[in-house]
Amino acid sequence: MLDQIHWLAAVTVLGVLEQAYFFLQVIYARRLFGISPPKISGPPEFERIFRAQVNSSEYFPIFLALLWQAGLFFHQGLAAALGLLYLYVRYCYFMGYKASSSERLAPIYFSAGVLWILIAVSALGILHFFLSHYVGLNILQLLTA
Repeated sequence: MLDQIHWLAAVTVLGVLEQAYFFLQVIYARRLFGISPPKISGPPEFERIFRAQVNSSEYFPIFLALLWQAGLFFHQGLAAALGLLYLYVRYCYFMGYKASSSERLAPIYFSAGVLWILIAVSALGILHFFLSHYVGLNILQLLTA
């Protein structure tokens, strides 16, 4: 079974490490700008870093659920590749937002597109499972016939 999920697990660990990096960036920014918790406001430079981290954290559970559903029900390799792409674009989002609020736009739209693709392949995989398991209808055989 592990050979069916090892790429998903690896992408998950990379995602957790990326989240940790984002958390550390907020800690460094707090020290740099003298912003003690629980304060969340300060200079625009701090607020952009803080918002980039919070926004990334908000999307992380959605990403993980879709990554694993797409990998388990559709194709592990495709899901892992999309996961790596998502993590890279999320990094670009974070770094762009850190520099300027307008620099976050292209990466956020691109990462949303990757999430929509993960939604689509997850839904197709789950639909195929239900149809083949409960109805006895194999869509792949119908498409190749």
